[in-house]
Amino acid sequence: MTETEQHQQTALFLAETVATRLAESALTDPVKALLRDALGSGTADAGTTTSSAASGRVYLDSLAVNGFRGIGPRARLSLSPRPGVNLVVGRNGSGKSSLAEAIEVGFTGTRVHRPGQDATRGGHWYNLHNADSPKIELKLAIEGDTGNSTLIRTWTSEEFGSSAATFKRPGHGTVPLIEAGWDTALADHRPFLSYTDLDLMLTGKPSERYDAIATILGMELLSTATNRLSAREKALAAAAKETREALPGLKDALYALEDDDRAVQVLLAVDTPGALDLDTIDELVAGLPPADDSRLAELRSEAGVQGPDLAEVAEAVRRLRIALADVEDLHGTDAENARLRADLLEKALSHADRHPDDDVCPTCGTERVLGPEWYDRASRQVAELRHEAKTAEDAHAAVRTGKRNLHNLIENPQRIPVALADPWKVWTDCRQITAPAELARSAEEAATVLVDACDTVRRHAARELEERDERWRALVTRLAAWADKARETERDRPLLGNLRKAVKWLKELSTELREQRMERFTDATQDIWQRLRQESNVDLTAVSLKGSEKANVRKLVMAASVDGQDAPALDVMSQGELHSLALSLFLPRATTADSPFGFLVIDDPVQSMDPTKVHGLAQVLHELGRHRQIVVFTHDPRLQKAFTDQELPVTVFQVTRGEGSRVKVDCVDDPVAQAIGDAWAIAATPGLPPETYSHVLPGLCRIALENAFLEAAWIRHHRTGGSEHDLQTAIDSAERFQEVAAFALFGDVTRGSDVKEEVRRRYGSPACSLIQQCQKGAHPDGASIPNPHRFVRDVEDLAQKIRKPEVTA
Repeated sequence: MTETEQHQQTALFLAETVATRLAESALTDPVKALLRDALGSGTADAGTTTSSAASGRVYLDSLAVNGFRGIGPRARLSLSPRPGVNLVVGRNGSGKSSLAEAIEVGFTGTRVHRPGQDATRGGHWYNLHNADSPKIELKLAIEGDTGNSTLIRTWTSEEFGSSAATFKRPGHGTVPLIEAGWDTALADHRPFLSYTDLDLMLTGKPSERYDAIATILGMELLSTATNRLSAREKALAAAAKETREALPGLKDALYALEDDDRAVQVLLAVDTPGALDLDTIDELVAGLPPADDSRLAELRSEAGVQGPDLAEVAEAVRRLRIALADVEDLHGTDAENARLRADLLEKALSHADRHPDDDVCPTCGTERVLGPEWYDRASRQVAELRHEAKTAEDAHAAVRTGKRNLHNLIENPQRIPVALADPWKVWTDCRQITAPAELARSAEEAATVLVDACDTVRRHAARELEERDERWRALVTRLAAWADKARETERDRPLLGNLRKAVKWLKELSTELREQRMERFTDATQDIWQRLRQESNVDLTAVSLKGSEKANVRKLVMAASVDGQDAPALDVMSQGELHSLALSLFLPRATTADSPFGFLVIDDPVQSMDPTKVHGLAQVLHELGRHRQIVVFTHDPRLQKAFTDQELPVTVFQVTRGEGSRVKVDCVDDPVAQAIGDAWAIAATPGLPPETYSHVLPGLCRIALENAFLEAAWIRHHRTGGSEHDLQTAIDSAERFQEVAAFALFGDVTRGSDVKEEVRRRYGSPACSLIQQCQKGAHPDGASIPNPHRFVRDVEDLAQKIRKPEVTA
């Protein structure tokens, strides 16, 4: 059974428990009906998974980073997207923490921060050697998807808060990261843990520690039902309060019309001790002649109507007529002819300038005509012609401007009263007149007529509005609306009482069941603490929640005992013990079945721990690694040694840093490589006993192939959304090799007999012989390995082919 299926089963079990308790309660039937309705919707939600953009469990496939913190050019960390422990080791300053932080920033856009600090402010977050294009790219394997998804975060400036992230999922296109639907899960099941996080788990506000644990107890059914009923209760209570608070103002308005008998009747109806007399109010409202809303709107429109500004129209007409008169005065003057004549005379003057002693006309040959007298006369004539041409052009331009200005004054209001439709149409039709003189005459006349009509209509409308009883009508409209609300309040009064009883019952049940579930969280925390405490004399005796989600005072209480004497845990533990306690609180929270994240990223978890606690941490991480992808960044060699000393499987990556912030990540060891490495050591050592080559060597190679098939089987399972229970059954079965191979090749543990033929089809006949020799190592006669070096090399090549995702998908 997968963890998602376990969560669904837990939710259904909670629904059944609540249904039983409800049936046995002494609540009235109406209250039970309210609860069943609210819980019924919650049960449906609890028993099904969502169809969000990324609903399956998520694992890390790879991380690529450039220009971020200590990483300059692109650095890449390639992981196997499946459960298991991965150690990323390297000296201080090698870039490990930058890689760890890049994963968190990729998902959240924020960095670990202390209380009072802004999580979106990153300080010197960009790399000084490569600050031009910082980028974080995460490849993610999502349960049920046949290919990897890509999460990319980039920045538009040197401000840390300027980043944006996109999420591309196979078959779904590229969308903003928020559409992946992980925001709530990132807050409730935070899969990132740094040394600062560990410190904040214990130094943060008591309410923050409470909230961090309360959100993961799987009480969605009850909290959702409580929220639904509370929302209805608050809505009804607010409506009742609004009705009560509106009554004094309504009564003041009625007192202002106390000379009106209708107002006096309403006051008696609402001010009589006891129940409201809403029937009397209904009669008064119904007895009022219905308001002619369309006529009222028309009257208000007529009363506020404004015609054109006669002063503006008159000024525009005056300017247009002046421009027309100027054009008329220039009638008969050919501006173009004047320009050409001016050009010709200017050329003649230029000729005379070049030949001052020549008085013969160059055009007709007449002698003694181009003298000084002619020169002065021609110069004056050029100036006059130039002025004549400009005056004509300016006059025509003034006419065009005058027409445009007058047209601009002719506008339609948003609403034209019916009585003014005709004169307003005559006015607006003037926009179609192009002849300037006709435009001036028609616009002046139409504006005068329209203004007079507007004045007449406005006076008549104002008089009719005054005659209508607007004050009383407005008050009755207000009264009718209040009476409707008051009637709803009276009708809903029993429902409001039942809702309050239902909410009270749910809250009491939630408190009881939350305490029961908290016991299971406490057990998980204490189990981890027992592994991490090792030789400590401090015993963690209890972890509990005090208060409620809405309480002003709420806290996570951790009780301890020192050599049998009770004491608050935070007061008696050393720094290393507090560090271990924080891990004990974080790990159960991050690994609940509700979390969509199949990975945990832990940075520097070993600080302040003594060697015995480090060995305990390795055991805890190994146990978690059975169902989670654990990625631990550390510079402390003790953690890697703790895995090696206890023969716990682990994949180790080495981080090195070169000049210019060049960070390199190499995989130096994994379960397949460990077994192959041991096999190579035997193959390279001459003179060993014969059984070493016939039994130990093939046994090690079989372990390598088993781990390769195991990796391929898990990736196949994850991509098809198959049952983790089936996979675990194959792993734990007696015929482990055949079962895991069958699951990896077919997704079916029962097809062990088909493994050999499928291996031959995929990898060739030699692969079948290799596997057969590896299996013979477990038999009494052992296997015959004539060439150990070649045998190990061939097994290593086969293992790499088997573990490739594209081969097994």
